[in-house]
Amino acid sequence: MLGQDTAVRANTIKRKHLVYSLITGLIIGTIAGTPIGWIAHQYYYQQRLAQTLLCRDRNSSQPAAVVDSICGRGF
Repeated sequence: MLGQDTAVRANTIKRKHLVYSLITGLIIGTIAGTPIGWIAHQYYYQQRLAQTLLCRDRNSSQPAAVVDSICGRGF
């Protein structure tokens, strides 16, 4: 019975371990998240640019102010 109590105390989580886990998670998240965020940004930026260019091409016969109000300013 006494041996079980000491085993439980040895496995308690200490504040130091929580801080190290938080720092490790932040480092891994930054290393993994940066490329993923950059790739997603590039993808959505290219999609938005393509939509803007197609809209401008479809409405090329209209004045520039009307095209800007319909399609937005891509540049």
